[in-house]
Amino acid sequence: MSNQPSSSGLVLNVVADNSTIIVIGNEKGGTGKSTTAMHVIVGLLREGYAVGAIDLDARQGTLSRYFDNRRIYAKKEGLDLPHPIYRAIGLSDLYDFYTAKKTDRLRLADTLRELSATCDVIVIDTPGSDTPLSRNAHSYADILITPMNDSFLDLDLLGRVDPETNEVHALSPYAEMVWEQKKVRAQRDGSSIDWIVMRNRLATLDTRNKRSMDEALNGLVRRLGFRLAHGFSERIIFRELFLKGLTLLDIRDEGANVILTMSHMAALQEVRNLLQAIGVPEAVASPDAVVAR
Repeated sequence: MSNQPSSSGLVLNVVADNSTIIVIGNEKGGTGKSTTAMHVIVGLLREGYAVGAIDLDARQGTLSRYFDNRRIYAKKEGLDLPHPIYRAIGLSDLYDFYTAKKTDRLRLADTLRELSATCDVIVIDTPGSDTPLSRNAHSYADILITPMNDSFLDLDLLGRVDPETNEVHALSPYAEMVWEQKKVRAQRDGSSIDWIVMRNRLATLDTRNKRSMDEALNGLVRRLGFRLAHGFSERIIFRELFLKGLTLLDIRDEGANVILTMSHMAALQEVRNLLQAIGVPEAVASPDAVVAR
């Protein structure tokens, strides 16, 4: 498979026997992790990548239900929708904590090894809580995407901000965990993690709160070294598509039965922008792209 650079200058580093691993991580629920994971997965599939998907939040199972809905709807409507190779890993129910932790770590490593044999890219969706399994998954990331709602309530996930100066005076437990897993990754194979913080529900108006958020986030960028990417606005279309297992990249397919509106097209552009930010080539990112099967 030949890789083409996106307009951002980035390109997924897919080489033989070395899958690129994308982790969608955030310890807070309700930030759009599974929605982000599904759109990244389908964007990669439509570009022709062989994609593996791992749901570490098997108890909640949002990504799992998304795939189930997709299979059911595709069969019902006779659609030829692309699907990843999918695995779910739940937390071990062993009584001893350390034995359970080791078991979970080995299961994840075995699953990554299995999928790496056939997949160019593996996308891991993590739970909205702090677990040893989620921490371990972060250490395998080539790309870490952290979706967050554009509010100081969610910014607290990354750092403690002074309300008077908007300066960061302490890192949050999640940011410290990511920093630790970066060190684990470097010690394991000498690689680094490209960390992207994705701002969802971004205000369109230039308000005082938005400017304060910008100042605080830019301070965290300098301190933690992540990149910022525009995410998804609050659009009901994402919830509607979940019931069909569709993504915005599927809605122009014949048989999708979605009446396109300007809101759909604006949301679709948001998805394209995210795909470009992580290095998915221009063919998917272009508004006039011919969908690849």
